[in-house]
Amino acid sequence: MNKAVLITGAAGNLGSAVTERFLTEGYQVIAVVEPRTRHHFPENPNLTVKEANLFDEDAARIVVQQTYDQYPSLQAAVLLVGGFSMGNLVRTSYHEVEQMFELNFKSTYNVARPLFLRMQSHGNGGRMVLIGARPALESEAGADLIGYSLSKSLIFKLAELLNVAGKEKNIVTSVVVPSIIDTPTNRASMPNADFSAWVKPEELAEKIENACHIDTRPEETVIKVYGKL
Repeated sequence: MNKAVLITGAAGNLGSAVTERFLTEGYQVIAVVEPRTRHHFPENPNLTVKEANLFDEDAARIVVQQTYDQYPSLQAAVLLVGGFSMGNLVRTSYHEVEQMFELNFKSTYNVARPLFLRMQSHGNGGRMVLIGARPALESEAGADLIGYSLSKSLIFKLAELLNVAGKEKNIVTSVVVPSIIDTPTNRASMPNADFSAWVKPEELAEKIENACHIDTRPEETVIKVYGKL
């Protein structure tokens, strides 16, 4: 049976590159997208697309359950749903912080928890990859990104806690930390930037896929990919 991976946020700029990478490496890919999301995935017999509102805990649990029912050998997951906003302490209300928590942490936790429980119960180990952010590690970089930085800091703590809980079961959660990803959206918002210094989605996809190899244990679970920045 093919190796299988669950990818959330699969229709995004990074998600598309990650999906393509795993398909190229011979994985059965279960790509999860938001309901009514327009996507343009290639025709591939190894690709299954599922719709789910991952901000709903029950919906997230159900899509994980359905995926394991269909692919019992699933041992890898890449959780990419998230978003970005700017604002310093003066301009950022708690409501705006809460929105970032919802977008970046809730969507991750709702999927990571049932995934971890299934990986724990089947006893074959597992690999999860989450997406962190440089401003959550470097306070100066996060000064104008309060809500975003706080929400992403929870991703690192979640990974630490998952690794403590999964240590004896060969369940490893890694956090990939990009700087600026070279996407059409980022180019449009920063037209005068040096795009060559940014991280290519394909480079991130390679790092993410490598972190999902079940036969090797990553030396580092925080993987910084900063390009030339």
